[in-house]
Amino acid sequence: MAPSLLERQLLRIRNAIPYYAGLHRVTLGQTPKDLVWRRETARLWRYRSDERRISPPILIVHSLVSESHILDLLPGNSMVAFLCEQGFDVFLTDWERAGPADADNTLQTYVDDYLPGALAAVRRVSGADEVTVVGYCLGGVLALLLGAAHPELPIRNLVTMTTPCDFRRLGFMTSMLVADRLDPDDVIDDTGLVPARFIDLAFQSLKPTDPLVQQANVWQHLHDEQWLTGFIAMNRWAREQLPFPGAAFRQLVDVMIRDNALLHGVVPWGDDEVRLADIHCPYLNVFCNADELVPPASAEPLCDLVGSEDRGELRLDAGHVGLVAGRQAAEVSRPRIAEWVGEHSA
Repeated sequence: MAPSLLERQLLRIRNAIPYYAGLHRVTLGQTPKDLVWRRETARLWRYRSDERRISPPILIVHSLVSESHILDLLPGNSMVAFLCEQGFDVFLTDWERAGPADADNTLQTYVDDYLPGALAAVRRVSGADEVTVVGYCLGGVLALLLGAAHPELPIRNLVTMTTPCDFRRLGFMTSMLVADRLDPDDVIDDTGLVPARFIDLAFQSLKPTDPLVQQANVWQHLHDEQWLTGFIAMNRWAREQLPFPGAAFRQLVDVMIRDNALLHGVVPWGDDEVRLADIHCPYLNVFCNADELVPPASAEPLCDLVGSEDRGELRLDAGHVGLVAGRQAAEVSRPRIAEWVGEHSA
């Protein structure tokens, strides 16, 4: 039975004190896991499970600019836990906070060094011959470049989720960089990194009125402790960005944003180039109609650029975060992604 108006008011008062005092603590990323490989800031986790029955294992490549908790937000609201329950052997590559020693990292550092090392570790630990690679957001760009630059790697399937292709469709900050109103070195600090606060500012600029809307929603739902816990978890993840290596940022601006190379399917790569047409494994492009960070117009072209004969797209009525966390993720996104991967597994 729903609480009465008086009961809701009393619950609001009870919950308001710890919430507004910053005392309502939420622990993210609770699914048990083990660190099975690392190299500098790169970490590879394997999630514990007694349900592993589907091969090959899944290697999730997370974005470089945010914590990976969004994929394991809370018990009952976790993409990695769902995949484990479906019988997959799940690994996740994420990144510790970059420091001055990482300032010279380029995209090649991740695609030619860290990710092949992580993939080899997945095969060694799991005993599998092949690996399904799943990339989220900028991690999807890294996964695409991995498949294109290293066709020799045993990648069974490739999935990208909310991954930009047309970088000129990514909003205000991208427009500033395209128009030369903002230069990469304007935001790279003395340590050679793009500070996390700038990345947070870039994300907040997409929805400048969002804090006001959020507070209105908080007051409306303050009586509902389960909703409040989910909101705090989501908001905490959204504001915890990671510093970004300056060299990789310059490369993203010059190659991906100003030249829009990924949209053309050919990316300069040192003295050579990589082509998305060289990806031949089964490929699934997942993107969302309500995604304000990576709009459908940015992500949709990918399917026509990869060389896979078996390729498809999954267009969902969700947002950037709602794809992997929340009710829409639980009811639609996770099951449909798991179904596709299962159909393309042993």
